[in-house]
Amino acid sequence: MTNTMVNQDTASAILARLDRLPATRHIWRLVTLLSLGGLFEFYDLFMTAYVTPALVKAGLLAQVAVGIFTGPALFVAATFTGLFIGTSVFSFVADKCGRRAIFTFSLLFYCAATLIMAFQNTGLSICLWRLIAGIGIGVELVTIDTYIAELVPKHVRGRAFAFNQVIQFSAVPIVAFLSYLLVPAAPFGIDGWRWVVAIGSVGALFVWVLRRGVPESPRWLLQQGRVAEAEAVTAAIEARVAADLDGAPLPRPAPHAVERTEAAGRFAEIWQPPFRTRTVMLMVFQFFQTFGFYGFSAWVPTLIAQQTGIDVRASLLYSFIIAIASPFGPLLAMGFADTYERKWQLVAAAGGVGVFGVLFSLQSTMALLIVFGVLITLCNNVLSNTFHGYQTELFPTRVRARAVGFTYSFSRVSTVFASFIIGFFLQTAGTKGVFGLIAFAMLMVVLSIGMFGPRTRDLELEQIST
Repeated sequence: MTNTMVNQDTASAILARLDRLPATRHIWRLVTLLSLGGLFEFYDLFMTAYVTPALVKAGLLAQVAVGIFTGPALFVAATFTGLFIGTSVFSFVADKCGRRAIFTFSLLFYCAATLIMAFQNTGLSICLWRLIAGIGIGVELVTIDTYIAELVPKHVRGRAFAFNQVIQFSAVPIVAFLSYLLVPAAPFGIDGWRWVVAIGSVGALFVWVLRRGVPESPRWLLQQGRVAEAEAVTAAIEARVAADLDGAPLPRPAPHAVERTEAAGRFAEIWQPPFRTRTVMLMVFQFFQTFGFYGFSAWVPTLIAQQTGIDVRASLLYSFIIAIASPFGPLLAMGFADTYERKWQLVAAAGGVGVFGVLFSLQSTMALLIVFGVLITLCNNVLSNTFHGYQTELFPTRVRARAVGFTYSFSRVSTVFASFIIGFFLQTAGTKGVFGLIAFAMLMVVLSIGMFGPRTRDLELEQIST
């Protein structure tokens, strides 16, 4: 038997042992620790909508411009330009340096940049540090998704990503509530928006706790030829799972597919069959899904104010009520995440965003605006937790983070320009025009995923990639 065959057999055995594990407390603990890192990331990401009005009120964004981007648009553009750079340019570092190291580093990086931003006194410096923080957030987003997909057994991937999003989306009502309390005020003489921003940097305090609790991905270790380390990590996970079962035997491993072993993947691979179709599909999907997701969540205070004529503080309060629904979308999805094909979950969620968005635009009473706002939020967050898992399943380990980062970056590009496009539609056609645009974007999502998305439910990652 050749050395290559021995390596393939060893890799197959390790992967089979990982994928046969039942979803015990230890598996959910790993998902929880990774998700807590993402909680601070989501806080940082979603605070954009809530601190921007305060920056405008304080005059910090007045007469600030870079090219076509001025004032609030520059702040939003800086956020998503940073995210674009992080996902498209630097996502490969998780493939090169490992999931665990980059999970830790990027969390520290964006927390530090966010804290520095809180103490800036000019519009340009605020936008600069916002861009720098966005780079770290972009890398972290890709790394967490990749990490979870590679650590959890195949039969629980859907629920793992749904649970991950339950925890991460808990940040949305937190930042909405803190903004409602702090943005209009100045505790201890310090502007409220600075408090909201600084609170988002406390994730750095937990970084070593999170790092100590999660092992490196055995799949990544195998790709690097570090078989002994992959074996040790797998054995440690098995021991913890066995302890959770109180002595009951673990299921027997079944034959398992393997990928070819390469320490580093090539970007060109994602343009070769079968990945080319998946890459283009995800590019289209990511470009359009942001119109529904960020188009609503980032503009909801403005949309409510436009519909009802209420002031900013009241619209922030009603936005907070809608934001409370954020964790419940993925919590609901935990009941069916591994029951139905991921692609059809995406199609259904996008359809819901389109339909409920149109109904939202037709309402004039606050109660119905909140009802349809909650329904849009639930669908958006089911869409989010499903695609975060789905995109990681479609590419091999050696290029997974790079491919996910590249395709995900198209959502960052579209978000920058979506702000201008939605602003134009809101000014010229009102909320009905905005949600007509969102409905069209969701139709593009339905067509791209429904027509070209492969099935992934309960399949080994290595099966999907080969």
